[in-house]
Amino acid sequence: MDILHISGFIGAFLIGIVLGLIGGGGSILTVPVLVYLMGINPVTATGYSLFVVGVSSLIGAFINMRKKLVQVRTAFVFAFPAFVVVYIMRRFVMPAIPENLFSVGEIVVTKDHVIMVFFAVVMLITSVSMLRNKKRNILTNVSHYHYHILFLEGILVGVIAGFVGAGGGFLIIPALVLFAKLPMKKAVATSLLIISINSLVGFAGDVGVMQIDWDLLLLFSGISIFGIFAGSYLSNRADGKKLKKGFGWFVLVMGVYILVEEFMKL
Repeated sequence: MDILHISGFIGAFLIGIVLGLIGGGGSILTVPVLVYLMGINPVTATGYSLFVVGVSSLIGAFINMRKKLVQVRTAFVFAFPAFVVVYIMRRFVMPAIPENLFSVGEIVVTKDHVIMVFFAVVMLITSVSMLRNKKRNILTNVSHYHYHILFLEGILVGVIAGFVGAGGGFLIIPALVLFAKLPMKKAVATSLLIISINSLVGFAGDVGVMQIDWDLLLLFSGISIFGIFAGSYLSNRADGKKLKKGFGWFVLVMGVYILVEEFMKL
């Protein structure tokens, strides 16, 4: 085991700690850790990420269910279109995309390049959502559930999760607050159930069409889960808002780094 692999497993632990500390966001680092530290190609890394995100989010969802914070009915209204789309993306769409998409002169743009650039954009959007301090005082303006809007946004989340292996919490949580009238704490808790369903169904789409190193994946996931419990313990002694903002800046820097790295490869 070389130094990069050891760094990758340390990264898995840190991903879990972030998830435990601030309740989300850490999974956005799973693909970069798998690609740049573990040496896994981006397509496979997005599949592995779905598994890691799905398992860790499911644990968080169960914890919140015991606290009666999860709105199961709302979760399934959102999750149904999302997991249908993410399964189709992973089972049929992603394998059908050619490795070399197009070329401009001597520059060849590959599927791996596009995945990582799009993932970097998702990271930048996520970082902005973490850094914003806008107060959530919009619930009083919503008179009824907008299930049709939740359904449409579920489709969008399915596309993003299927393409880059990210949970899409930055889209799910605002939608639950705006259109399902959930208080922020319940929106965050409910989003974990949605993310777990989407991610694990999406990963199921990879089984059979992708060669999976189960030993590596289960070890990586186990270390992340251990980090979640460590982060949950530390969360009682840390300022969640400051941590979230600091992590937001870190995700922003990582997003810019990935963009630069991928354009340098062209």
